[in-house]
Amino acid sequence: MQTQIQSLIYASLKNLADELDNENLKNPTLDTKIYGIEGNLDSLALVSFIADLEEMLLENLHIELILADEKTMSARNSPFKDVATLTTYILNKSKDNA
Repeated sequence: MQTQIQSLIYASLKNLADELDNENLKNPTLDTKIYGIEGNLDSLALVSFIADLEEMLLENLHIELILADEKTMSARNSPFKDVATLTTYILNKSKDNA
């Protein structure tokens, strides 16, 4: 499941790479920064990324999640820091909702 989630995150980031003209997102890795300090996405791009990823999770893995709720967005340690952190967050959240 972890590999499948990572693949969807990578695909979503690659989709934004051309739109944002951001070379860092064309070949994402687990260490690719998403949002926050040194992040590759601004707040508007983050919203687009989250919506795209939620849709992909539902369509491909039948995981229905809301990734950006009030608690998440105000958390001290953002799950959107990098790909590895977001993968762990999605895995944990999907287990909680199971």
